[in-house]
Amino acid sequence: MMNWKMILTRTFLMQPTLLTLMLICYIPGTVYGYIWYGDQLVDTWKDYAHWLIPFVPDSPTSSLFFTIALIWLWAQSRQTASPMLRAIRSFIEAMGVVTSIKYGVWACAIIFAAAAQGSAIVWEDWMLIVSHGSMALCALVYARFFRFGVIALALAAAWTFLNDLLDYGIGIYPYLPFVLKDDLLGVAWFTFILTAVSIACAAWARFAPRMNREASLVPDKRF
Repeated sequence: MMNWKMILTRTFLMQPTLLTLMLICYIPGTVYGYIWYGDQLVDTWKDYAHWLIPFVPDSPTSSLFFTIALIWLWAQSRQTASPMLRAIRSFIEAMGVVTSIKYGVWACAIIFAAAAQGSAIVWEDWMLIVSHGSMALCALVYARFFRFGVIALALAAAWTFLNDLLDYGIGIYPYLPFVLKDDLLGVAWFTFILTAVSIACAAWARFAPRMNREASLVPDKRF
């Protein structure tokens, strides 16, 4: 019987079949996420500056970055890539890990916070809990197989904090359950703190020596 230690090994996690199955889940899930944000994207386009649009669909964008990182990981093409392409890939990997952890946990926390104030958890909520919880877990598990460095992580951190500032400074944050409307300040503080925690978790998952002992793919310059 396979134990959890075996499941967490590079041999198991880097199987092409498993990566393909993950992509089969991630690609339609990402598309569905953008559809889910459809109304808010339309409202933002009408009421705010158009350049803010990329900062609106938080969860599907994090899923998009992680999906692209998985495709690159599946293709194993870094060793033949140009320095510019490696830098772009590193940024995408860092963004995929940081934002997947952040928004994966955020969505689950918001649903349970609303439930604590009397909002019913319906089947769509359970779907979101499973999908977003899995998103955060996958980002933590696969971070050690990516090759992003400190610079890429710092850029991803800057983008994510900027996203928070725009969300709660301008008002383009994801639509909240009605019962949390009067807790906006608390949600904002939680979101900023969660960003910091997610960056720390991404750094630990990527750079911890024990995590990386067997994860190295091809040595290259870190970005």
